[in-house]
Amino acid sequence: MPSAVYVLAAGIFAMVTSEFAVAGLMPQLAAGLGVDVAQVGYLITVFAVAMALGGPVLTLALLRVRPKAALMVIFAVFLAGNVLAALATTYSVMVAARVISGVASQAFFGIAISLCGQLVGERVRGRAIGVAMNGLMLGTLLGLPLATFAGGHYGWRAAFWTITLLTVLAALLTQFQVRDVGQTDRREAADFSVFRRPKLLLALVSSTLIIGATFSAFSFFTPILTEVSGFSPDTVPVLLLGYGAATVVGNSIVGRLADRHTLSALVAGTLLNAVFLTGFALFTDLPAAALAFLLAIGLVGVTMNPAMAVRVQRAGNTSPLVNTVHSSFITLGVMLGSSVGASLIEPYGLRAPIVLGAAMAVGAVLTILPAFGGRAAQPVAEVCCASTAG
Repeated sequence: MPSAVYVLAAGIFAMVTSEFAVAGLMPQLAAGLGVDVAQVGYLITVFAVAMALGGPVLTLALLRVRPKAALMVIFAVFLAGNVLAALATTYSVMVAARVISGVASQAFFGIAISLCGQLVGERVRGRAIGVAMNGLMLGTLLGLPLATFAGGHYGWRAAFWTITLLTVLAALLTQFQVRDVGQTDRREAADFSVFRRPKLLLALVSSTLIIGATFSAFSFFTPILTEVSGFSPDTVPVLLLGYGAATVVGNSIVGRLADRHTLSALVAGTLLNAVFLTGFALFTDLPAAALAFLLAIGLVGVTMNPAMAVRVQRAGNTSPLVNTVHSSFITLGVMLGSSVGASLIEPYGLRAPIVLGAAMAVGAVLTILPAFGGRAAQPVAEVCCASTAG
């Protein structure tokens, strides 16, 4: 696997650490900005909306730019958003900062995943995506606990300054380690007609529900673990570290299955997620059980990303636009899970978002099953030939 793929994972790590930081800093942000926890939860939604709507726009604006140069532009925008977040003194300024960071983050995901396909052979694209997506998993394993630790001991501003430093390091690695490649064929890159394909649309909806199922619970892990399960705030970073470790293991497994067993991996993983979320909702007040289900959700939640990406590329193509729009549908799931989950807390309590997640996981399975009857599971060689022929 080219070293550049691992460097792209480092960039994703920085983006994801910023994205997830709010989930680990809810109490501190609420106190510092003078708002309640539910309003802080909406910052996750704001980030997701910016990703879903602004990411594809930025990607389109950068279509004429070579991938490496486009990534450097995105790093600059993302850096500006995180510096603004570290300096924010009001809730409205923090909202603006999250919008800027969200737009850049989404565009980075799309271009980086597309670049993975240009850096490796056709038959290992799923595995390469899995390696790049380890940046996402390591963001939960190390980035989220790091931000939570920094916020808990040095204030939430320190968490965003830490992310700023990570961003600079990732940008330097990209500048010196990622080789420049040719531009994607512009006709394919800007081909909007691909989004009229029913199989692609169904795959996009599946991704929204799969990620929404996990984020409806994940967005509120910190208050759930402290207020319902009874863990101390100092213990939460350790618990999130365990959750992140589970996502790394799960992502590695799914990455190896993504090329040959795409749909089977998606169905099995999402069904298990529904079961684990249900168990988490029922036994949240039992610390040992809550921890067990927390780790289990880590194994089969966001770890479906490599299989989701392969399914979308087979149904559409491997262009930056398709990959960025797919990321937009993923973050639409983040938006739905976090916002609807937040709205359920006041009337129904902190267990309600977990129940919502279980329901979304079941819905996701129902959108995957029809693909078994079509050509969505066609061999990777056939798909790659089809995508390069265009």
